[in-house]
Amino acid sequence: MSFEEDDRVVLHDEHSEFDGETGTVTQTMESMFGDVTYTVSFEDGQETGIPEDALEAAEEDADDEDEE
Repeated sequence: MSFEEDDRVVLHDEHSEFDGETGTVTQTMESMFGDVTYTVSFEDGQETGIPEDALEAAEEDADDEDEE
C-alpha cells in the first residue's frame, strides 16, 4: 500500500524512538530505483527515510465515522 501526504500512519520500527506511534506523512520521495520512502511527523518530532513496509494506515477516529 502506498501513502500520500497528509495520510495518518502508524510506524513499526523497533529501532525508532517513534515505534508504534501515529503520525502524518509530510513528504514522499522516490529513488531512481522506484523505491518510495516517507517522512512522517509525530507529536514529538519527525522521522525521515521510512520504507513503505514499516508503515500501516492508522485507524479512522470515531469522530470521522460520525460525519459519514
